Amino acid sequence: MTARPARFWLILLLACALNACALFQPRDPLNISVIGAEPLPGQELEMRMAVKIRVQNPNETPVDFNGIALNLEVNGQPLAAGVSDQQGHIGRYDEAVIVVPVSITAFAVLRQAYGLSRLDSLQGLPYVLRGKLAGGPLGTVRFTDKGKLDLPEAGLAR
Repeated sequence: MTARPARFWLILLLACALNACALFQPRDPLNISVIGAEPLPGQELEMRMAVKIRVQNPNETPVDFNGIALNLEVNGQPLAAGVSDQQGHIGRYDEAVIVVPVSITAFAVLRQAYGLSRLDSLQGLPYVLRGKLAGGPLGTVRFTDKGKLDLPEAGLAR
């Protein structure tokens, strides 16, 4: 009589193992592009902006998220950070525009101004945008976007 329950549990364990393998399929990274920023009302010594990012999903499986976090570095220094509890769905081979409010502290602005004052040119400043789309314990998707910014030279005071 013990052979039947043991066989049942073995088959159930195998089925669960195969299902778990499907959860851990390799995914291509999401394609992230910063497409805009608009000012928001700030408070005292902080500036606020609404950062618009385009998220493209080049995968066979959709991405469902229930929160997003962003960190922006410019010229190797932290500049802005933001979070949002918005929810969304990015279908397979689909894209979405997500707007995330970010805060820029006065100290971050001073740090950036000091770093920029030591440069000869404001062309080609490196930036890194890191973030994550929260989707539960197994569904969180992290992303990184790197590039170069070209700022107008008139903003540099010497």
